[in-house]
Amino acid sequence: MTANQGEKGIHGLCELLVERGIGIEAGLLSLDNAYTFVESEIASRCERVLVEPLDPDPNDAVAHAESIEQTLDAGGIQLEQVHHGDGIASWAVNRRAVARGHGIRTGLEDTTVLPDGRPARDNRELVAAAASLLE
Repeated sequence: MTANQGEKGIHGLCELLVERGIGIEAGLLSLDNAYTFVESEIASRCERVLVEPLDPDPNDAVAHAESIEQTLDAGGIQLEQVHHGDGIASWAVNRRAVARGHGIRTGLEDTTVLPDGRPARDNRELVAAAASLLE
């Protein structure tokens, strides 16, 4: 379950999830989220991290993802990372993630356009475009 680390009361919720045997994917939408996560005790109990900068500009989103990743590295967090963005910027974030050996995620919830900016017909088309990044 993705637990976005910037939400009020999230660490208490994470504790309850762990107690119930539910795996946690820590959602980091900002650099502040990354700092808080690194300082928390929950990091060692998570299964992976979702790096999801919400910047609309692709260059800003990539820089933001890089800063989050560097913060995790500096904090000794060695969890699997899955990267994702929002809108057209998602594709730049995904390309960077693939080049660095991280997982990626896509879907109509956050990304409604293909890498060339055309609207996606459905999730199938988005997944096919994401899969092509892995080739």
